[in-house]
Amino acid sequence: MEVLQSSMIGTLLLAVWRLGERIYENSVLALIFRAAANGWGRMWHGSKVVNVIHRNGTLPGAWRFSVVCRALAVLLNLPLILLHWVYEKGRALFENSVAAQLAFAMGEQTNVAVAWLMTVILMIPYKQWSNTYSLVGFVLLTMLFALGAMHRKSLRFDVAALGPYAVFFAAAVFIAFSYSAAPDDSPRFLMFHITCMLCVLLTVSSVERLEQLIRLIAGGVMGLLGVSVYGIVQGIQGVKVDAMLTDLSNENAAGRVYSMFDNPNAFAHVLVLLIPLGIGLMLVSKSWMGRLFAAASALTGIVSLGLTYSRAGWIGFAIAMLIFVFLWRKKLIPILIFLCAAGIPLLPDTITSRLMTIFDTSDTSTTSRFPLYQAGLRLIKSSPILGAGLGTEAVKQYISENDLYSGTAYLVHLHDIFLEVWAETGLLGIVTFVAAVLHQFKNVCGIAASRCPYTLRIMAMACAASLTGIMVCGVADYIWHYPRVMLVFWFVFAVTLSVIKLARKQESM
Repeated sequence: MEVLQSSMIGTLLLAVWRLGERIYENSVLALIFRAAANGWGRMWHGSKVVNVIHRNGTLPGAWRFSVVCRALAVLLNLPLILLHWVYEKGRALFENSVAAQLAFAMGEQTNVAVAWLMTVILMIPYKQWSNTYSLVGFVLLTMLFALGAMHRKSLRFDVAALGPYAVFFAAAVFIAFSYSAAPDDSPRFLMFHITCMLCVLLTVSSVERLEQLIRLIAGGVMGLLGVSVYGIVQGIQGVKVDAMLTDLSNENAAGRVYSMFDNPNAFAHVLVLLIPLGIGLMLVSKSWMGRLFAAASALTGIVSLGLTYSRAGWIGFAIAMLIFVFLWRKKLIPILIFLCAAGIPLLPDTITSRLMTIFDTSDTSTTSRFPLYQAGLRLIKSSPILGAGLGTEAVKQYISENDLYSGTAYLVHLHDIFLEVWAETGLLGIVTFVAAVLHQFKNVCGIAASRCPYTLRIMAMACAASLTGIMVCGVADYIWHYPRVMLVFWFVFAVTLSVIKLARKQESM
């Protein structure tokens, strides 16, 4: 870097940059952008939205001291307490055992194992993938965590950090399993959810320091780099246009990359979830190697997202970046909007044509969704409290038995995360799911505007962007149709909880 800065090219580029900066600072465009940003900032800081963000709700505030939280903490940690008792009784034996000391040391670094497991999960090709891998992986990591807790008394499952809404949503999942319209198939979906529950519980409980959080995020970003590079390679090699995924009446239709996943939309969902973390990691990395790694991950992720031709993914990512920039540098919002608008004419014809189909009511991939939405609404109207039970098969079974679907396309799921969650888990499920996402979004927005350490604030912004982007995608897609994508969602949710946990620890110091 120093060689570049001292070179003739580096000196010339720096001089050009500074000249452009001076010209811009004194330009009318800069005045307009600054005025717009200042006005936006005054509106924001004086709004009721800010007051809501900074105010903690009654239920979340009382959660840590509630009977439910304490009872659940005792129940989950009882095996760990018993293991620690065994350790105390045989302390001399364990301390003289090299194998035991190694196992304890590994158990105390479970967060590292979670990071590597997520990297591996992301990078296994679809044809070689089995959802059993993630379940077995997190069960083994739970046992590893138990070994660490056996040695160290302070290492316990942190139920308080989960918050009430996530816990109640987990309860809604188990309740929905008990009355499923497809009882033979629902155990499979329950295993998917249990995998995600273990991921959240282990991640939040094992992250105790800031460096552990960064290491955890780096694992997800490493997986992002791997799947993104492969997606670009697919795009270079060419992907056959699939009539099931693209309206062939569009003359500029192109093959859509899917990387390690079976579906380009699923790949896009993973990218929307992880790219903001890559950008956040780039901003907080202290070494040039770390910044280069994170920047490469984010950049290749953005290119791959373009090649997925996922309209929901594009919109979700655009909204995610708007949230990130708004929380990071509000004054850059007008510039971001201007650059995005100016960049549209420079896009390839295939991307521009795909964008235009968002507003095309004759596009089959759009119109086929409306009968699905209608079927979902009819199901909810028919059974608003309980829904159909856990799993997409239960929803399909209920809709078929009650003749609620009038479309011609094959019914796989309802193509909307909110409709699907309500249809599967009933009123308790949809309320607690939405509350969990909104509450953590509110928390990280509050952290982003606080006086917490810079790293925590940046990662809070990244988490807020990820959650917003994927929820926007969820309006047009059922983002949990692929269990691996579902696991990535809950991994990002767990990272969000970990950021909040560390921020509160900083506030209490």
